[in-house]
Amino acid sequence: MPWRDEPRDVSDRRHDRLERHPTPGAHNALRHWREAKGPLRVALNYACIVLARHSPSLRLKVLLYRLLGMTVGAGVAFGLEATPDVFFPELVTVEDDAIVGYDTTLLCHEFLQDEYRTGEVVVGERAMVGAGAIVLPGVTIGHDAQVAANSLVTEDVPPETTVAGVPAEPVRYDGGREAEGEQDDGADE
Repeated sequence: MPWRDEPRDVSDRRHDRLERHPTPGAHNALRHWREAKGPLRVALNYACIVLARHSPSLRLKVLLYRLLGMTVGAGVAFGLEATPDVFFPELVTVEDDAIVGYDTTLLCHEFLQDEYRTGEVVVGERAMVGAGAIVLPGVTIGHDAQVAANSLVTEDVPPETTVAGVPAEPVRYDGGREAEGEQDDGADE
């Protein structure tokens, strides 16, 4: 896999970029959601996101998302029912001319048993995120990258790379998956 062949700093993992928020007591972290974000703010975020998800107007979607604090570049297109994070939309950045496909989810939080975590999601310039894809907190999708439909993006996608699957992995142009250490020598079998 192209970016896995390059040396990576161990601290460059998605989990290491997430901000951790411990929650006290015996209950799971979701029971403490009001401490993460005020109920009125979540209700406003939810109302704006529902309106944007169902609006056919790209301009209205962008306007509503910017009002929620998202960074949305010029020429961005959100498909119907695309859903940015309801709790932390301000942690979402979608750069110029990117496409976020139908029913895609951009998550900036994870509620766990003893903590919740938050992290930015960045969709780079001219990147495409296919229908039904889920992007986890702390992930950056590079410029001109492509995420196939129904993929689960658990780590960064390098620029100009196509990924697919659960979890999303790089895809070769001939449709096959790249395997660790596999190299194409150009010879036919």
